[in-house]
Amino acid sequence: MCIAIPAKVLSVDGFTADVERYGERLTVSLVMLDEPLAAGEYVVVQARQYAVERMDEATAAESLKLFDEIMSGLGADRQPLDQSDVT
Repeated sequence: MCIAIPAKVLSVDGFTADVERYGERLTVSLVMLDEPLAAGEYVVVQARQYAVERMDEATAAESLKLFDEIMSGLGADRQPLDQSDVT
C-alpha cells in the first residue's frame, strides 16, 4: 500500500526538483512528468526519488489536512504541516 503525501516543490533544476514534505527535503527526478514544474507547486513522490503526479493546491491542502488527522488519531508525534504553506 502506498500513501501519497503531497510534497511542495522548493526549486527546479532541469529534470530534478528539491521538494519538502513534513520537514523532509528530497531531490527527486521529474522525468515521469509530462509538463514543466515550478516552485510552489505540489507533486506526489514515489520511492523518495520520482515525482509521478502533479497535485493542485486545493487537493494538496485537503490531503495534508486528512493526513494530519490520521496521524493525530494514531497519537503520532509528528508536527502538523503549517497550512499557511498551502494556499
